Amino acid sequence: MNEKNIPFQTIDWAKVSKTEHKGKDGVAYWQTMQYDGLRTRMVEYSKGYYADHWCEKGHIVHCLEGQVVNELKDGSKTLLTPGMTYVVSDELSTHRSITEQGVKLMIIDGDFLKLK
Repeated sequence: MNEKNIPFQTIDWAKVSKTEHKGKDGVAYWQTMQYDGLRTRMVEYSKGYYADHWCEKGHIVHCLEGQVVNELKDGSKTLLTPGMTYVVSDELSTHRSITEQGVKLMIIDGDFLKLK
């Protein structure tokens, strides 16, 4: 075992504190578990959330409740609904999130998504 190994554990998200991140419109609430090279988050976007930035980071995003529009910088859009997931490596798309009614997502990112 080394410092990057993650021993077996459970996460009770109800006990993980929330941080607030304002969007251009609306707000995002993050509950974050940070490990060496891995970040796992439960994220809730409020009604009317519109990201205040374009993101180039890679993610695995799974929709738990609600729906979110993922807009790419090229103008294309996809809709993520409960049970759907999107996956992208770092620097392979420039994207942002928009939701009318709010959404709850599980987001995982880390070193494993970096371009080689």
